[in-house]
Amino acid sequence: MSQIVLAPTMVSTLVVVYGFILWTFYISLSKSRMTPDYTFAGFEQYVRLWSIPRWYTAVGNMLIYTSLYVIFCIAVGLLLAILLDQKIRAEGFLRTIYLYPMAISFIVAGTAWKWILNPGIGLEKLMHDLGWSSFTFDWIVDRDMAIYTLVIAAVWQASGFIMALFLAGLRGIDDEIIKAAHLDGASTPRIYLSIIIPSMTPTFLSAVVILIHLSVKSFDLVVAMTAGGPGTATDLPATFMFSMIFQKNQLATGAASAMMMLCVIAAVIVPYLYSELRQRKDG
Repeated sequence: MSQIVLAPTMVSTLVVVYGFILWTFYISLSKSRMTPDYTFAGFEQYVRLWSIPRWYTAVGNMLIYTSLYVIFCIAVGLLLAILLDQKIRAEGFLRTIYLYPMAISFIVAGTAWKWILNPGIGLEKLMHDLGWSSFTFDWIVDRDMAIYTLVIAAVWQASGFIMALFLAGLRGIDDEIIKAAHLDGASTPRIYLSIIIPSMTPTFLSAVVILIHLSVKSFDLVVAMTAGGPGTATDLPATFMFSMIFQKNQLATGAASAMMMLCVIAAVIVPYLYSELRQRKDG
């Protein structure tokens, strides 16, 4: 009975997800431009992709964005989880507040941060109206700093979710170990640094995999905040792919960039899944 119930979902997943992945891969090997052209062209589009300066800009931006995004999300999420793990009052209320940004769509979050960081109507103008005339915060229109505004918005949105992961990990640690450490005279910071945090390695790995996956496919937030600008200062692989397919009518090149993104995600997720399945099998 369960097979009958799950069959439509499995079939639709095979067609919509894996079917289109295979179609995209074949398109990346074709001569397609505005419309699909199934003439086989080998790896010509991949060679062309890696000869486009804008693609190198997008990849470089992704490296900066992903590294900072992962580091700060883990740092903020872990700090919030540790604070909530102290059995403070109103824990449920605070947990809801920290998780709320993740419930907001990326478009809404990006638009809100675009207004906040806009020098003409946002934080900078507010500080000027309050009398701090020397205050400047124009990163969103600065080619060298705009990528960091994406990091700020993305960390704000995802750190609460990472906090929930870490909090679940903290609550899963045996209390007897912590009590024994207290009896031995270990301080709370020492217990966290020497016992609790090292024992949460699987949670850290899960957080890193999730964050890298989210960062590689980032699109909505970028479009809403900067649209890849100023110029191509905040261009990421996903926005590059969109531009190639829908603005420059280079369907095959856009498909090649999509497959490169898939390779990056697979390089992170496949080893993680393999290690998880191996641990379960050994257990």
